[in-house]
Amino acid sequence: MDIVMWLATNVFGQPAILIGSIVLLGLLLQKKTASQTISGTFKAIIGFLIITAGSNIISGALTVFEPLWAEVFNLSSEPLSGFMGQEEFTAQYGSAVALAMALGFVLNVLLARFTRFKYIYLTGHMMFWTTTIFAGIVIHTVGDVSFWGLVFFLTVIMGVYWTLQPAIVQPFMRKITGNDNIALGHTSASVSLLSAFAGKWLGNKENDSEKIKVPSGLEFLRDSNVITALTMGLLFLSGAIIVSLRDTPGAQELMASAGDQNFMVYAIIQSFMFTAGIAVVLTGVRMFIGEMVPAFKGIATKIVPGAKPALDSPIVFPYAPNAVILGFLGAFVGALLWLVVLGNTVGYVFVPTMIVLFFHGATAGVFGNATGGARGAVIGGFITATVVAWGQYIMVRMLLPGTIPDTAMWAADSDMFILGPIIRFLSQLLFG
Repeated sequence: MDIVMWLATNVFGQPAILIGSIVLLGLLLQKKTASQTISGTFKAIIGFLIITAGSNIISGALTVFEPLWAEVFNLSSEPLSGFMGQEEFTAQYGSAVALAMALGFVLNVLLARFTRFKYIYLTGHMMFWTTTIFAGIVIHTVGDVSFWGLVFFLTVIMGVYWTLQPAIVQPFMRKITGNDNIALGHTSASVSLLSAFAGKWLGNKENDSEKIKVPSGLEFLRDSNVITALTMGLLFLSGAIIVSLRDTPGAQELMASAGDQNFMVYAIIQSFMFTAGIAVVLTGVRMFIGEMVPAFKGIATKIVPGAKPALDSPIVFPYAPNAVILGFLGAFVGALLWLVVLGNTVGYVFVPTMIVLFFHGATAGVFGNATGGARGAVIGGFITATVVAWGQYIMVRMLLPGTIPDTAMWAADSDMFILGPIIRFLSQLLFG
């Protein structure tokens, strides 16, 4: 168990190390030179860490964006109450989660080896997070469940999910990337799939978001970094203006967070920080994919013939940068709409977590654009907000209060909301 916990913490729990290990194995299997092996492994790890750094920059800017708009709509910024603390949950059930995650990955590799679903899930942090949330749902649903019963159940669920999830969305990934080299391994798969279908039915593929024509005087808008900065700048600044006109404790706290800096200037700088984060992520993706795909051929040919790596959502961002922003805008508008609707119909205050809305909405936007152009991208973002808003409401009403991490509803992902009720039903069927 100590060995399993060490591996779960230091390999599976560290996505960069997991990715580096996979690349190293692939290069060794191809009998690359020492120079090529070291270079490829290091560049893959560095590229992935660049993605992580960019994601952290984005998350940092969104930690300003979220309370800013929470204040605009008079939302409570307090986390949802009634859930077990993440630290307490990990202390009590972390061993089962770690073991199930490790065994689930082994099952994923075996299924890839012996079935026609040749996908190996490599998004390590999502592996841990999803296993944790599903463990919480099982424990809340059936109460006292044996250690090995929980481990076995989660191992099967996670192994099957990590194998089938990339396979289901792969037909649309091929449209996006133009090849069959990589797959999507991320919990935004459900909204991405829905967005691709909706874009096909409701969008206009001819009006691709990346081919939007602008007047010659506005050619600068063709630069994705510029359009991102402009869009987020308007959102940050408009929120800051509204907040600055208020005299509430929340508004005062927000303005105090700027320190000696003017709050408007502070908000604008955060919008540029967000844009810088996007640029950093895209740089890391190009570097990471450049090493990952060739190295993965070693595993595909030796251990799992024909296997494809299922990777984190930012891998699709470079293929349609404009759709990334359109998807997020659609998700943002949808979140505001459902916030009002849920509050006035069922009395539930939806907590729109911007980090989830961005990464999931952006990914869904790229998928929606692939089948329905710019309109499909916006629709994809709106679908994301719909799933997250109503999913949060259903899950909170179903699980509150209960034995599940408090972060589960605060920042849970699209697939978790859709699969959560299924996990609950299976738990009752097997352990109830």
